[in-house]
Amino acid sequence: MLDSIDCFQCPLDQWPNILQSQCLPKAMEFLSFEEPLGATLAATSITSSTIPVALLGLFIHYKTTPIVRANNYFLSCLLLLSISFCFLCALAFIGYPYPEKCLLRQVAFGLVFCLCVLCVLAKTITVVIAFKATKPDSSLRKWTGAKTSYFVIGLGVLIQLCICVMWLSLSPPFPDHDMFSLPGVIIAHCNEGSKTAFWCMLGYLGFMATISFILAFLARRLPDSFNEAKLITFSMLAFLSVWVSFIPAYLSAKGKYTSAMEIFAILSSSWSLVICIFMPKVFIILFRPELNTKDNLMGKGKK
Repeated sequence: MLDSIDCFQCPLDQWPNILQSQCLPKAMEFLSFEEPLGATLAATSITSSTIPVALLGLFIHYKTTPIVRANNYFLSCLLLLSISFCFLCALAFIGYPYPEKCLLRQVAFGLVFCLCVLCVLAKTITVVIAFKATKPDSSLRKWTGAKTSYFVIGLGVLIQLCICVMWLSLSPPFPDHDMFSLPGVIIAHCNEGSKTAFWCMLGYLGFMATISFILAFLARRLPDSFNEAKLITFSMLAFLSVWVSFIPAYLSAKGKYTSAMEIFAILSSSWSLVICIFMPKVFIILFRPELNTKDNLMGKGKK
């Protein structure tokens, strides 16, 4: 009561009104599907996920054409599927943080993005080996088959899976309520549990992306009219730029904007792969079919 000599502190889930005469419940904040920001991000995620599926259908329809066959048809299809799942995994960061969602969302993000980056890395290694193995005395001829790509992807995903399993076993994510960061607001969020495991997961993704970028950058001048290493270089540069920018933004964001920042990074980095790697091929397939020939891809069409 006003002017009372006996005061008491409000419970943690409540705070005093302006007159400090009674305790009011704090508002619960999380990124919801019902609010404009959450609804916009969810709609963008779902809509974006259909684009790689449409491109996959286009690649399947034109799978016998040189531009699709020349750039590893199987890896291109697997990459498109993984990008589609990357878009969809953003949905796990929207809505109330239930225990099951907290356990799965970062792990699903880490594994799906790991598969995506490893597909790009495998494509890069395939391009490099294909050019180096053309020399008569090259020892790389035995690595030109599809087994090399499968090995790179399988081993890379296994390492990320081990990181995630150790994370879930030792210090898994759990629902948490932050009552102190914002006045009068309870922030419902997923506590990542082990921060070390979380940053190890992201660090591993960054390491794989960096290796792919370096290899693609070194191979960008290999003699080919349509050298995919150039496309991979731009895609990995954009991918890394998004996630390097994400780190300070993630650490400084509060409340629901923390989840929004991670969703924005997921969508932006996924779109960078779609635009940089696949759009030039789609343009040739749909609008410049005269360039979709073996001679042109090998540089003979210019003569």
